[in-house]
Amino acid sequence: MTHEVFNQVPPLAGHDLADDPALLDGLEREGAGWAAAEVHELGRLAGTERAQEWGRLANEHPPVLRTHDRYGHRIDEVEFHPAWHELMTVAVTHGLHGSAWADPREGAHVARAAKFYSWRVDAGHGCPISMTYAAVPALRQAPELAAQYEPLLAKPDYDFGLRAPLTKDALLAGMSMTEKQGGSDVRANTTQATPQPDGTYRLVGHKWFTSAPMCDVFLTLAQAPEGLTCFLVPRVLPDGALNPLRLMRLKDKLGNKSNASSEVEYENAVAWRVGDEGRGVRTIIEMVNMTRLDCVIGAAAGMRQGVTTAVHHAAHRKAFGAYLIDQPLMRNVLADLAVESEAATVLMTRLAGATDRSVRGDASEAAFKRLGLAVSKYWVCKRWPAHAAESLECLGGNGYVEESGMPRLFRESPLNSIWEGSGNVAALDVLRAMAKEPQTVEAFFAEVGRAAGADPRLDAAVAEVEASLRDLETVQVRARRIVERMALVLQGSLLVRHGHPAVADAFCATRLAGDWGSAFGTLPPGLDLAPIIDRATPKIG
Repeated sequence: MTHEVFNQVPPLAGHDLADDPALLDGLEREGAGWAAAEVHELGRLAGTERAQEWGRLANEHPPVLRTHDRYGHRIDEVEFHPAWHELMTVAVTHGLHGSAWADPREGAHVARAAKFYSWRVDAGHGCPISMTYAAVPALRQAPELAAQYEPLLAKPDYDFGLRAPLTKDALLAGMSMTEKQGGSDVRANTTQATPQPDGTYRLVGHKWFTSAPMCDVFLTLAQAPEGLTCFLVPRVLPDGALNPLRLMRLKDKLGNKSNASSEVEYENAVAWRVGDEGRGVRTIIEMVNMTRLDCVIGAAAGMRQGVTTAVHHAAHRKAFGAYLIDQPLMRNVLADLAVESEAATVLMTRLAGATDRSVRGDASEAAFKRLGLAVSKYWVCKRWPAHAAESLECLGGNGYVEESGMPRLFRESPLNSIWEGSGNVAALDVLRAMAKEPQTVEAFFAEVGRAAGADPRLDAAVAEVEASLRDLETVQVRARRIVERMALVLQGSLLVRHGHPAVADAFCATRLAGDWGSAFGTLPPGLDLAPIIDRATPKIG
C-alpha cells in the first residue's frame, strides 16, 4: 500500500431527482399537484445507481445501423443496447410520450413536463419520447388518421420492433424535415410527393436529419402539386412490407450518442397527407412548438443536474484546509449556478401550465405561450452550455473525466439550442410573432406586469424592454438583445412572484440591474447565499 485514498467524493446516488423546490412549487401552482407522488417515484428511480448505469451504458454502446441481412436483403434496422430499451420502457410506461393527450385531468401536460424534467439519466432517449408527444396535435389536422393512430401514440406501452403500425400495442412517432440544401429553411425542400389514385402519395427525396429512425411513423414535409405539404410516413406498410425509407448512415454526433440520428432517402415511400396541400409548415409547426417546449424542459433539467452535481462535489471535497462549499468564492459560483437553474425551472413550469390551459381552449394562455415559448427557447437553451461548462469546472480535473458524467452533460448542452431552430431562427421567430400576432405581445407583457411594483429593478428592466421595441428600424439586428431581455424580465417576474426571496433578489440584482460580471460566480456582496445553495443540495438517503 503506497497510500490511502481519501478526500474523494462519494457517488451521487440514492436521492430523489424530483426533490427540487422550484419544480414542486411549480407543479402545485400550475394545477398538477395531484401528480406529485408519481413525479417523486420517477425522481427516486432516476437517482438510483441502476438507472444511472442504464444511461452510461446506452451512451457507451451507441446504436448500430444494419442496412442488410446476411443474405443481402435490405432491412434498414437499428440495433440498440438493452440499456436503451430499459430507459424507453420507463419513459413510456410513465407517460412521458403521448399519454397527456389522453388524460382529461387539468394539469396533465404540467405533470408530463415535471416527469420529463425528473427522468434525466439520459438525454438521447428523450428524443423519440418528445417527438411522440409533439406529433399528436399536428396529426389532428387529419382526423381520420388521428382516430387510428392517436390512441396508440398515447398508450403507455413500449412495443419496440418493425411491424405494421396498426397491428402493434403502441407506437412512437418521429419527425423528418430538414434536407441537405435547406436546413432550417424547410421551404427549400426538394423531396417530391406524387398523389396516387388510392389517396396516398409517393415520396422521392432525401432527409438530412431523421432522429430515432426506428420510430413507427414519421411526420415529414415534401413538395406536393400545390406546394409544401405535411405527410404521415410509416416504417412498415399495412401489409407488413417495409416502406422504402432507406437509412443511409447514422450521424456521428457531438453528444446524444444513445439516440440514432440518420440520413434517409425515400424511394417512392408511401405516405398519407396530413392537412391541406401547400400548408405543410403551418401543419407541422404544431409539432415543432411542442418539441420546443421540451427543448426548454431539457435545458432546465440539464442545468439542475449540473448544479446539483457541483454542489454535491463541493460538499464532500476539501481544498486548502476547508470544504469547497464553505469557501466564499466557491459559494458565489454555486449560488450563481443555482439562480440560473431556478430561473429556468420556474419558467419551464409556467410554460407547461400555459400549454395545458391552451390545449383546453384558453385563448389568452395560447397567446402568451406563442411568444413566451419562442423567447424561452432562445434564452434558456442558449444558457445551458455556459452553465454546463461552469458546473463541470467546479469538479476540477475530476469533472473532465468521463466517469464523472460531466463530459456527457457538457456535450449534450448545445443540442437544445440547435434543435427546432438555432439561436437566430428562434430570435427572428419572436419578431415574426410580435409583428403578425400583436395579441401575443399584449399577453406577454400582461404576464410580466403581474409583478409590477414588486421590485424596482424589475420595473426598470420592463420599461427598458418596452422602449427597445419602439425602434423598428434596427429591430432585426438587435433581435438577440431584445429577446434576451424579454426572457430575463419574464424570469424575473416569475421569480419575484413565486420564487424564494433570496433567489429573486439575486436574480434581479444581477440579471436585471447589471451588478454582475460576464462569468458565473460574480454575484455582488450582501446577498443571502445560504438558502440558494441549500435548495440545490441533493438530499441523499
